[in-house]
Amino acid sequence: MSSTPELEPPELTADDLLVLEDLAFTPDTVAIVTGAASGIGEALAVALAVNGLTVVGADIDGAGLEETAATVESFDPEGRFLSVPTDLTDDGDVKAVVDAAAEEGDLAFVANIAGMQHIDSIAEFPVEQYDLLTSVMIRAPFLLSKYAMPHIEESGDGTGAIANMSSVHGHYATQDKAAYITAKHALNGLTKSIAAEGGGDVRGFSVSVGYVLTPLMADQIADTAASRGLSETEVVEDVMLGPARTKTMMTPAEVANLFVFGFSTHATHLNGGDLLFDGGYTTTYE
Repeated sequence: MSSTPELEPPELTADDLLVLEDLAFTPDTVAIVTGAASGIGEALAVALAVNGLTVVGADIDGAGLEETAATVESFDPEGRFLSVPTDLTDDGDVKAVVDAAAEEGDLAFVANIAGMQHIDSIAEFPVEQYDLLTSVMIRAPFLLSKYAMPHIEESGDGTGAIANMSSVHGHYATQDKAAYITAKHALNGLTKSIAAEGGGDVRGFSVSVGYVLTPLMADQIADTAASRGLSETEVVEDVMLGPARTKTMMTPAEVANLFVFGFSTHATHLNGGDLLFDGGYTTTYE
């Protein structure tokens, strides 16, 4: 089934990006972005480079990272982008990407964006899929925080932030997504722990959103439409956005901008908290 045009991931443009005047955003300042080969991670890599930072993009998809590098370059940014192919289930790879980032300048920011999904009931959920999902979405962010915090504390002015991609599923639960829901709740706990131990200098924050129109989501919409005998528009409006009050999906750039703001000096008091931009999923009901 071909995608409905308005449900295809939008092309990223300069007008989509939040660009801030910020003394912390310089090419000497380094940010790690996981999941940088596509979707939200790609948009954030572009946004941070446009804001003048050096961005180290980590992803298992090496070819996708090269596409991100080309996209970043097309924006003629003040910052730069480096690809570091990384298997987030490999502890050595996780440490290596932090070490590589620290060699490029003052490591100040980490964005744990990489994620995955598997849908099954708890009784039927494959344990190997649970282990893979939690390795990528819980263990890897913990290790990245473990290895990055000393670098952040020792470089530049000793300040920075570690940000975690949470979700409405970090606030509530739906059926058949137990591993994903567990992971997002765990990331919220990690966020608070970073804030507790960061002394106000290394901040932790999370970002929670609903459905985002990424390439992966576009495929999921088409698959759901085919399996349920619905149109793609019906899947989005009735199945995905049914509980929400804002009846449009977010774009990767809109999510990336939340991280840009969170990393900036405008967000000094965002520490341990969650930026909840969910269109009313978790705050309203009928």
